[in-house]
Amino acid sequence: MKNNSLTEGVIWKKLLFFALPLLGASFIQQLYNAVDLIFVGNFLGKEAAAAVGASTLFVTCLVNFFSGMSVGSSVLTSLVFGNGNKEELKKVIHSAVGISIACGMIIMIIGLSFAPHFLRLINTPEEIMPQAVSYIRVYFISITSVVVYNMGSGIIRALGNSKTPMYIQLVGGIVNVIMDAVFIFLFKNGVVGVALATLFSQTVAAGLVILYLMNLESESNLELGKIKIYKEHFYKIVKIGVPVGFQALVITLSNVFVQYYVNGLGVDSIAAFTAYFKVELVVYLPILAFGQAITTFTSQNLGAKEYLRVKQGTKACLTMGLVCTVVLSTFLLSFGRQAFGIMNNDREVINLGIQIISVTVPFYWIYLILEVLGGSIRGSGKTGPPMVIILTNICILRTILLYFTMSYSQSIKGIAMTYPITWASTAIFMAIYYYKVNWMSEPILT
Repeated sequence: MKNNSLTEGVIWKKLLFFALPLLGASFIQQLYNAVDLIFVGNFLGKEAAAAVGASTLFVTCLVNFFSGMSVGSSVLTSLVFGNGNKEELKKVIHSAVGISIACGMIIMIIGLSFAPHFLRLINTPEEIMPQAVSYIRVYFISITSVVVYNMGSGIIRALGNSKTPMYIQLVGGIVNVIMDAVFIFLFKNGVVGVALATLFSQTVAAGLVILYLMNLESESNLELGKIKIYKEHFYKIVKIGVPVGFQALVITLSNVFVQYYVNGLGVDSIAAFTAYFKVELVVYLPILAFGQAITTFTSQNLGAKEYLRVKQGTKACLTMGLVCTVVLSTFLLSFGRQAFGIMNNDREVINLGIQIISVTVPFYWIYLILEVLGGSIRGSGKTGPPMVIILTNICILRTILLYFTMSYSQSIKGIAMTYPITWASTAIFMAIYYYKVNWMSEPILT
């Protein structure tokens, strides 16, 4: 594992080669999500697509929350790994896996029991209710595997290895596509087949993650018979992870308000924003990868008490990220019409899409700054302050801006304008906290 350490070596190279597999994993995830949509939309009909769509918000909230929670185990693992305490590292790994299994089982039971009640709460049409309930219940059976995979892959990345989770993601994606075809065409399972494909692929991915952790060096490897949630590690993982999970959950829900105003502009605007959220991934996913990379880098180096290296790493990540973001933003602005044309060939939708990116894309470099600074702060285990800053600006301020903007001007540019404004305010507060508060003192290990 020493070769994977981010506490030594050329900083920019370590960060870049750690970030690239993170980017690869994100693209793989997007690709097989797209394949799911293709299968549902083209082979199962609009009722099945609506049934999956009705479940999307609930499923997304859960997955985002536990992806955020996995940051807790990842940061604590990185801190301990950087510290070099292998006995403690073994306890952290066993605690994190134990927490993921326990949480997955609890959520599975809740989901299986209350799925119909939630679907009625969000006003799911009765004609698609049976399909929606069947889909979401099978999905909940897979939720333990989803949580174990997220926690386990977070641990592996925390050990400085971002390639293995990408390879596992690729295997899981291939299994998902194959099982989609098997359940839909061979067994004629319809929308339930899509959920069963997710169950199979996520279980395979979770199994591979567990297998990797079991084959670590003996001082820190996972032993299934010794999985135990250690009290002190449970509190630390929860303390770090809950704010990030809550932040992801609230941001997902706040997007409902954005969608409300978009829906008010008509079908073309809805289609344009739907395409935009796919087109923007060209710029957004690399930014996300840099943010994830600096979190692990910071955690390992704080564990090793390499405080200067943390600052140098943040500076290097900002520099590389800004160059990458400016290049990709320029590319997207230059070929925006072609990019939207791939998603939707309607001329009006494309024109509206161009209006959106003309307002947002030139300012993605600001989003890069808030993501890298926030990621670095989270790496110390202090996830509360970034959560407060992001929720105050991205959720509350954006909602207020949307209300006043749309009261005076019903336009798609008005909605798009709230994005760079709230990115800028978030980045300013994040920079103030990063440079003015001694957040590197007393990491959560002590």
